[in-house]
Amino acid sequence: MKIGIMGGTFDPLHIGHMMAAEAARDTYLLEEVWFMPSHIPPHKHEAGASGTDRLAMVQCAVEDNESFRTLDWEVLRGGVSYTLETVRGLQQEYPDHEFYFIIGADMVQYLPKWQGIEELVQRLTFIGVGRPGTPLDLAALPGYIADKVLLADMPLVDISSTMLRARSAEGKSIRYMVPDKVFDYVQRSGLYGLQPGSAD
Repeated sequence: MKIGIMGGTFDPLHIGHMMAAEAARDTYLLEEVWFMPSHIPPHKHEAGASGTDRLAMVQCAVEDNESFRTLDWEVLRGGVSYTLETVRGLQQEYPDHEFYFIIGADMVQYLPKWQGIEELVQRLTFIGVGRPGTPLDLAALPGYIADKVLLADMPLVDISSTMLRARSAEGKSIRYMVPDKVFDYVQRSGLYGLQPGSAD
């Protein structure tokens, strides 16, 4: 099977994440995309919502799509989430699967700094999905990395989890910027300063 791995903090998961996963799945005929919330990503501060909440939001978002599923490995493992450790484990458990790691354009340019990138590009292929204001310049990457990066196009939606957390903290609505079930979960749980039972 050709499997896409959609890693990230998902703090919260938003429609841009879903669109990127679908663009990669559709462009490269992936049979499934597995959403894998990180515990603590090496390039970011600790998440605002707990691993349990972020995992639950992802599960809510993907449960109605038969091509999407949730992978809880990094949240359950705890500590800093290094992609290489996870990929090694996935390939050991699923030796017949071919894995593709889906990332945004900002992360494509950051790939040379990833821990164990030399081994990672031997183990899988990256799919870079364009984001507003961040050009995908493969020529700027070392050749051994650029050769293992595919590109996928998606409509440019300028939404980020950071922006959504800021909007919530200011009392502004995030409805329709996240999947409906994610919004309902955030609302019920009172995450990101959204008061339980409020309309926005």
